[in-house]
Amino acid sequence: MDTRWKPNVTVAAIIEKQGRYLLVEEHTLEGLRLNNPAGHLDPGESPAEGCARETLEETAHSFKPTALVGIYLSRFQRPATGEDITYVRMAFCGELGDLQARRSLDEGIVRTVWMTPEEVRASAARHRSPLVLRCIEDHLKGQRYPLEVIYTDPAVHHPLA
Repeated sequence: MDTRWKPNVTVAAIIEKQGRYLLVEEHTLEGLRLNNPAGHLDPGESPAEGCARETLEETAHSFKPTALVGIYLSRFQRPATGEDITYVRMAFCGELGDLQARRSLDEGIVRTVWMTPEEVRASAARHRSPLVLRCIEDHLKGQRYPLEVIYTDPAVHHPLA
């Protein structure tokens, strides 16, 4: 095989407050979907930094990851195009900061919504991926790992000469 397989690396925030989870409603090629605040890891950032950035962009809230909920591997075939995509998702829980009211949400994000676990389960047909619910279920059962289990080499933060 001449083509090297390169899964997409994503980060997601699993944010719970008073028994409700923060999700985003977003436009996708498959229509309006619900997702955890999540996105692709950018060059030059650690997974925790990427999660904080994505959460701010998609919810207008600052976010400080405090623990890793899990690392997930999933595969998705886009119905519209047949594109076959594999994702590696690192999901974090942490401390949600204040809303930055003047900040606009990322392109494609329609709104944020707080949902109970029961509401999240009942809306599974509208989830962007099965990982939306899986990450919340893992959080509910208390799954937490120290941030130190993900090592980011210092070279990640500095461009190579």
